Amino acid sequence: MNNNDAVLEIRNIFSDREPKAYVRSFGCQLNCSDGEKIKGLLGEMGCTFTDDEKDADIIILNTCAVRENAEDRVFGIIGSMKKLKELKPSLIIGISGCMTAQSHIAEKIRKSYPQVDFVMGTYAINALPKLLLDCLNGVKFSADISEYDDFSETVPQIRDSSFKASVPIMFGCNNFCTYCIVPYVRGRERSRRSQDIISEVKQLVRDGYKEIMLLGQNVNSYGNDRECEMSFPQLLRAINDIEGDFIIRFMSSHPKDASKELIDAIFDCEKAAKHLHLPVQSGSDEMLKRMNRRYTAEKYLEIVDYIRSRDSDFSLTTDIIVGFPNESDEDFEATLDLIKRVKYDNIYSFIYSKRTGTKAAEIDDHTDEETKGQRMRRLLDIQRDISTEGYKRFIGRKMRVLVDDVSKKREGYVSGKSDEGMSVEFEGSSSLIGQFAEVEITDAMNWAVIGKMV
Repeated sequence: MNNNDAVLEIRNIFSDREPKAYVRSFGCQLNCSDGEKIKGLLGEMGCTFTDDEKDADIIILNTCAVRENAEDRVFGIIGSMKKLKELKPSLIIGISGCMTAQSHIAEKIRKSYPQVDFVMGTYAINALPKLLLDCLNGVKFSADISEYDDFSETVPQIRDSSFKASVPIMFGCNNFCTYCIVPYVRGRERSRRSQDIISEVKQLVRDGYKEIMLLGQNVNSYGNDRECEMSFPQLLRAINDIEGDFIIRFMSSHPKDASKELIDAIFDCEKAAKHLHLPVQSGSDEMLKRMNRRYTAEKYLEIVDYIRSRDSDFSLTTDIIVGFPNESDEDFEATLDLIKRVKYDNIYSFIYSKRTGTKAAEIDDHTDEETKGQRMRRLLDIQRDISTEGYKRFIGRKMRVLVDDVSKKREGYVSGKSDEGMSVEFEGSSSLIGQFAEVEITDAMNWAVIGKMV
């Protein structure tokens, strides 16, 4: 039975009712984009949606596997759903995403969590109708964690926002950083056709979307797996040429592939955000080598210097791993030196988490957890001072801000992101959400800038 037949059969089963589905996505924006496609398929099959799992007839948890505590959290949630299944035996529970793409995890769920009806891997979103039909026909447990060579451009999508859209441009990763599970759960790099991406963005802009977020594990290597395909900088320029008032953002960007051509494209494209998230992970060449990052601190700083030569105030953010196995005091000091040199606007820092199946998980680590915690606190203190001082450069300037929410800290204020990727708060009503506003910056905190609407 093909997908379309399965969808039609499920619609017939649901013809006298509208089952409620609860879909929860964990982790990265690619995972959230997958969750929107899961919702799209469920909607096509006749489901409505609820934010209350207790009210649901179908529950799908779309999982993340980047860190071990993310998996532990999901297992805790799955365990708690045993009670829901007892109260409603007809409840269908499915687990999807990066966790279930690991065969040992899928098997653990099958053996230890009988309340779960099906699992599907990251490749298998298209298989959802057939898996769901199995459940409706009484099959006790179904699974599809197969790897498929292609991906469908026709999967429907119910987006979580009416003005911000994520557009995956590629899937998978070829880098095999020693700490990272992604290549094992998302597969090798597979780029979408540029014409499909451009068509999708054109439609989103026609539909009124103001932010287009291009996604990939390493967007810089877009097109490398397709002959005669655009490079990422060329794709960026092509999307920039689409008529309409919108901003282009993208992530993630691997430093080893961050070329001058890419930097030039960011500056040349008026719709491209003037911000780059460039994960360095460590300032120590020894750590970078053990991580298999394939660049040195010097090479990384050459990219930063080229960006600063174009605009000394250009906004940079990064990821840092603290406590990679056997990180020495000297290694950590090299990271602090790099942070002080670059002066990032923000960093996303994590204490290393062992991931079963990765090369780094096989290393005996002799650095104790207390030392790692002390290092993390020191790093955060230094970055807090850098951010507080760095954000002051925007005082007196005007920023274009895409308003996306009401402020969580100030009553009567709204918040959003500027073209530079800054968090901005200013006095205004919720009617501004989804619109661009021009804001003059009047104050700077260590987490955001504050302003007034012009």
